[in-house]
Amino acid sequence: MKGSTTKEYFPGIEKIPFEGKESDNPLAFKYYNPDQIVAGKTMREHFKFAIAYWHTFCGQGSDPFGSGTQNFAWDKSNDPVQAAKDKADAAFEFIGKMGFEYFCFHDFDLIQEGATFQESEKRLRTITEYVKEKMSETGIKLLWGTANCFSHPRYMNGAASNPEFNVLARAGGQIKLALDATIALGGENYVFWGGREGYMSLLNTDMGRELDHIGRFLGLARDYARSQGFKGNFFIEPKPMEPSKHQYDFDAATSIGFLREYGLEKDFKINVEVNHATLAQHTFQHELEVAAKAGMLGSIDANRGDYQNGWDTDQFPTNIQETTEAMLVFLKAGGLQGGGVNFDAKIRRNSTDMDDLFHAHIGGADTFARALLTADRIIASSAYESLRQQRYSSFDSGKGKEFEEGKLDLEDLYQIALENGELELRSGKQEMFENMINQYI
Repeated sequence: MKGSTTKEYFPGIEKIPFEGKESDNPLAFKYYNPDQIVAGKTMREHFKFAIAYWHTFCGQGSDPFGSGTQNFAWDKSNDPVQAAKDKADAAFEFIGKMGFEYFCFHDFDLIQEGATFQESEKRLRTITEYVKEKMSETGIKLLWGTANCFSHPRYMNGAASNPEFNVLARAGGQIKLALDATIALGGENYVFWGGREGYMSLLNTDMGRELDHIGRFLGLARDYARSQGFKGNFFIEPKPMEPSKHQYDFDAATSIGFLREYGLEKDFKINVEVNHATLAQHTFQHELEVAAKAGMLGSIDANRGDYQNGWDTDQFPTNIQETTEAMLVFLKAGGLQGGGVNFDAKIRRNSTDMDDLFHAHIGGADTFARALLTADRIIASSAYESLRQQRYSSFDSGKGKEFEEGKLDLEDLYQIALENGELELRSGKQEMFENMINQYI
């Protein structure tokens, strides 16, 4: 390949094998067997695991209190195009060795933004062609692309919600280029995350006008992509705050209501991120359930937060209890609609060895695989489903069924209440359900 390098960025690490739970090999999957069939699909088909370009290949371990600690070999070149090619070489080597088939990116994860809009466009086109060749060589695919319209100072007051039209227009131009790159790379979906689409204070904010602008903006982006032949899904990724005090896509329910209000629900679905759910004071499984109920469970950004911290720590998922409950929702919903499981997670600041990236992704994949296996056993072999159904059995016949069918009015309910008198309490058996999860893990 023109301009490519033969450098190996992860020497001594071969493709990660599946060895089973009895293996002591830290560089092997214990539960993730991509070809194993669970509930009618292979694990590979269920998950479509993806690597997050930004955390895995752009992160350097910096935080507000210190500079980066992770000095990776692909970060050495001072030439932005060569640095981008080096990063792509490292990325595709890593993804291939993990045995995953997908990656996700923001536009300027692929290459450093230029000093001008024109230079940024030129750079993005250059690296898009290079990445396209890497994809052709390896068979690795793009799960989704997106644009970073939140990091540059120009977006300090938002992108589509910005009170300055010229900033909104600049965001539109940037998203056009990101859509062009996504389409050129055969991307299966496209994500919108509005990190600064919100407010810091209502005193200087016209919320109604900003929401209208976002709705129109998303419609323009959809229309452009469709005109270019894009047939994939658009995803909204909810988050309640950070960096904004309040984000308009606060949670799944809020985002679904917004999409319906602006007539976008036929093209857009929800990309649920675990740590965003907990920041909204929800569980991961709650957000999955809300999206599934609306027929909008599109994709997952897999990570976890820290129970002691009130911010988006983006740690790799290792909580088997939480993930098992989430996989119960996942399986009951029939899986994801178009998306996959993207590891939107980063190794810790004091994890500085190359193999730490592998350990992190192996652990994340094994957590989801083990949870899927557990959830499938619970559904297939336990009393879980029948017990849940029993709780609602009064709606399966008689007056309860008539209520669900819309045959009763409020006067009917009043008369039934008079006839029934005082009612006996019925236990929800929560502890028994919780024990059932533990029994099958």
